Amino acid sequence: MNIDLTFLNPALISIFKQPDQIITLDANFIIPPDRSKYAEKSFDFPLFRQVWLDPIFQAFSNLAIHEAVYDELVMPSEQSYIQAIINDRPPRLIVHKDSELTSEEQVIRGSIEKRIYPFTKYDPLLDNKDDRGEVKSLAYLAVKGLLYFAAHDSNAIQLVERAEELLTGLDNVQVIKMYELIFYLYINNIGNKKALRMLYKYQYHLTQFEQKTNPKWRQFVEAMENLYHGLL
Repeated sequence: MNIDLTFLNPALISIFKQPDQIITLDANFIIPPDRSKYAEKSFDFPLFRQVWLDPIFQAFSNLAIHEAVYDELVMPSEQSYIQAIINDRPPRLIVHKDSELTSEEQVIRGSIEKRIYPFTKYDPLLDNKDDRGEVKSLAYLAVKGLLYFAAHDSNAIQLVERAEELLTGLDNVQVIKMYELIFYLYINNIGNKKALRMLYKYQYHLTQFEQKTNPKWRQFVEAMENLYHGLL
């Protein structure tokens, strides 16, 4: 994925100022990335939890996932970690459930889903798992008027950023990318900075193409600081 260091993301500015807003996570924010075909090592769950999950749950008090994303958690370590956070009192993770929508909201949700799914691998008739989580998440957010969807998948991001062009009905949803939250954690001294650098390199500066198109870690941090200077 390419990093855009020219675009000011109003969603990032907003959560810097008010981090207790609801931020709904796509599955790739919870499931460890596997880019082992490009690297000798990959992130196992304990490392991903230490580097990423524990810091973001420390940073934000109103993180959420859709129930379809919860269903994508197949590893026992992922399931037990997320379930423990849900079971906390008060819960540290909100679960969006379609069954809790009103009948009117169900109709609107279905209409928006019909607009979204043709641009994905999800087929409502088959109810297959491919892209199911992101389709269900985005349709729910649009219906409930929830603003922020945090994603690393480029297709999910395009569904939001090109909403007007694609007529997806997601015009009021705003996307927050993983590198933006890596920067958030770094600037706020949440988590281990060397570990965040490692995660950044793994996600954005691993392949030859990425090394040509995306900045190195230090250049990334400095460019983000300059881009958002005085706004955070």
